[in-house]
Amino acid sequence: MSSSSGGKSSYNKPWLSIPDQLFKLESRGLVINDQKAAQDFLWHLNYYRFSGYCLAFEQSRHTFVSGTTFEQVRASYQFDVSLRDLLTEALEVIEVDARSTIAHIFGDKYGAFGHLDTVNFRKSFKHSDWIVRVREEAGRSSEKFVTHFQNNYIEFPDLPCWIATEVTTFGTVSKMYEGLLDQCQNPIASRYGLQKGDFESALHHLSYVRNVCAHHSRVWDRVWSIMPRVPIGKFWQPPLMPTKNNIFVTLVMIYRVLKQCSASKPFAIEWRKRVNDLMKNPPSTVNALQRMGMSADWYKHPYWV
Repeated sequence: MSSSSGGKSSYNKPWLSIPDQLFKLESRGLVINDQKAAQDFLWHLNYYRFSGYCLAFEQSRHTFVSGTTFEQVRASYQFDVSLRDLLTEALEVIEVDARSTIAHIFGDKYGAFGHLDTVNFRKSFKHSDWIVRVREEAGRSSEKFVTHFQNNYIEFPDLPCWIATEVTTFGTVSKMYEGLLDQCQNPIASRYGLQKGDFESALHHLSYVRNVCAHHSRVWDRVWSIMPRVPIGKFWQPPLMPTKNNIFVTLVMIYRVLKQCSASKPFAIEWRKRVNDLMKNPPSTVNALQRMGMSADWYKHPYWV
């Protein structure tokens, strides 16, 4: 039944049982060798989440490459889970470090409540909107140090900047950096070996990737909707960096940032080794590396070795 809005139609697809879902996949050419194991897996993984992993194995929409098995698609999901875990682990280290660095440098320059004063930010920064968000997130916090502050100081829901940066979201902290003046942006970015604009873009991208991971969404062959602005230089350009909207640019950026922090450098080396080990067995599609934005000898990239 069609609606009257822009040629759209009403959704009328029926509910499908797990066996019917498998039948649909088989009708599209997917080989299912173990029906019981496949049924068990689809009870665990929603069909629509599973179908996202099917895309890399299709020769055209809803038509699998001949011989593709359910086990191959399931293996790509398991690969993705491992990759997402690695991303989440590294992004936690970067996030904690960035929160601390921004709070330390801004607090040294402007004091505990300097973030309440719009003159300490760029004129283009929507400071009032940002402060509303900071206060809302502070009010939702259940951290003991926030409760202590609320019970003892009249400024609440305003918090000292070095407390506020710990209880607001990574996206809100990223937005704060975006609005800082050069005298704060430059030393913060310098810690990570980046220019201020590149670090601003990196924070925005990594915050987005963190949110993708937090929702358990597919990352291995994802085309990022928020791409980082990569630094100038041949190492960030083709053929060494084939694309700027896939996982490889993110992995390289994460590794570069991690290595700049002395406390996390040993972790960075160990993390890179685990990524290398995982990539030895990528999803069994003919173009798995290309889907991740990698060249054939990606592991020799000057910023990865």
